[in-house]
Amino acid sequence: MTRSYTIRTYGCQMNVHDSERMAGLLEAAGYAKAESDDADVVVFNTCAVRENADNRLYGNLGHLRPVKDARPGMQIAVGGCLAQKDRSEIVRRAPWVDVVFGTHNVHALPVLLERARHNEAAQVEIAESLEVFPSTLPARRESAYAGWVSISVGCNNTCTFCIVPSLRGTEKDRRPGDVLAEVSALAADGVLEVTLLGQNVNSYGVEFGDRGAFAKLLRACGDVEGLERVRFTSPHPRDFTSDVIAAMAETPNVCPQLHMPLQSGSDDVLRRMRRSYRSTRYLGIIDEVRASIPDAAISTDIIVGFPGETDADFEATLDVVRAARFANAFTFQYSPRPGTPAATLPDQVPKAVVQERYERLVTLQEEISWEANRALEGRVVEVLVSTGEGRKDGATRRMSGRARDGRLVHFAPGPEGSGTIRPGDVVEVTVGYGAPHHLVADGPVLSHRRTRAGDVHETGTRTGGAATGLGLPAFGAPEPVAAAPACGTSA
Repeated sequence: MTRSYTIRTYGCQMNVHDSERMAGLLEAAGYAKAESDDADVVVFNTCAVRENADNRLYGNLGHLRPVKDARPGMQIAVGGCLAQKDRSEIVRRAPWVDVVFGTHNVHALPVLLERARHNEAAQVEIAESLEVFPSTLPARRESAYAGWVSISVGCNNTCTFCIVPSLRGTEKDRRPGDVLAEVSALAADGVLEVTLLGQNVNSYGVEFGDRGAFAKLLRACGDVEGLERVRFTSPHPRDFTSDVIAAMAETPNVCPQLHMPLQSGSDDVLRRMRRSYRSTRYLGIIDEVRASIPDAAISTDIIVGFPGETDADFEATLDVVRAARFANAFTFQYSPRPGTPAATLPDQVPKAVVQERYERLVTLQEEISWEANRALEGRVVEVLVSTGEGRKDGATRRMSGRARDGRLVHFAPGPEGSGTIRPGDVVEVTVGYGAPHHLVADGPVLSHRRTRAGDVHETGTRTGGAATGLGLPAFGAPEPVAAAPACGTSA
């Protein structure tokens, strides 16, 4: 009988990317995706960045124990960053787990599952360096219209709050030709939008000595037939260069969107974070982006309550937020992560103080976001549809999607579009109302373009296999040595 699987993913975009590869590997090995949580194999792809990540994992594992006891042959596997960090500790605390594998050996999952069944014993395999680049593995994509493409793995930064480099390794870059081959294969499969992933996309090219490689890669994506939208995450302000901004402005399918982590507006805090840039440098990049791309939606990450943060430091963060006018911000209350230098720093900020500052920051950012979204009322936006069911609001059933600048748009398909507009299709609508976190367009759909992505969503025939890069340009760069994977979001 065919064994079924389900994958539960926590954390960043790179984890989502890795989970699609795990799914592709399992299906290539003969497994079938479960239609419910009642699966023969349950895989947890974990994150170690956020607070209480381990509690969440062990809570979920505890809930599965009686299920596993009642179902002989069921298997549980734990992978990802927390597995890389805790290693054999997972089996010690949850001896009913069958497989533990790390960030560097995703490809081993089917073999480890089979070995655990044969040996009737837990298999723990944590590689110290990358054995197979995840993007070369088969994938089962969840989206018909959008795909993740990893351009690098690992991180060379030493931010004091971040544990990612110790779990994902130092930065290693894929050959540009391999990246473009994967992008081209996705576009040929009907994908309209790709997101280029790296812990620090701006340092792409360090492996083969080309500091301009990322700008060249963005421009090359502009020549991929059928590709309509290109996004990337995350850049580091230290390595952000003018050639990247020019490539963004001059390549039509590169979206007018930038997610660039700030973390703090205080130069003293940035110094203690080892962020290697200061607030004036950060705001200078934003000014240059807006001069070249006036309608760019810029978002960021901010940590509140880093050790030693004073009232003046926090006020400096608020000043930068007011100056930057972010479209939105992902805000986090600092929590010590074991294994990071910041966890042992003196002057940890009291929880009540962190909470009060956090609420002030969220209030300010919501005011800015709402004002920016209200300024878009009356504007026509192009929306790549992402949901088919829509959301009900009174008598109105809305569908949702993303504008080119990344903003979420809820729109009314109207009687003509109901049942014919599909996820993956593209519509044009007029913004009627700007809310703090989304736009609403309840007027008529101005245009509707049916796409191959919509066809693929409707038929469910997407493949998403890996590409090799044969015959495509590599900007003259030699192939880099193999090494370690990366977290996709900023740190």
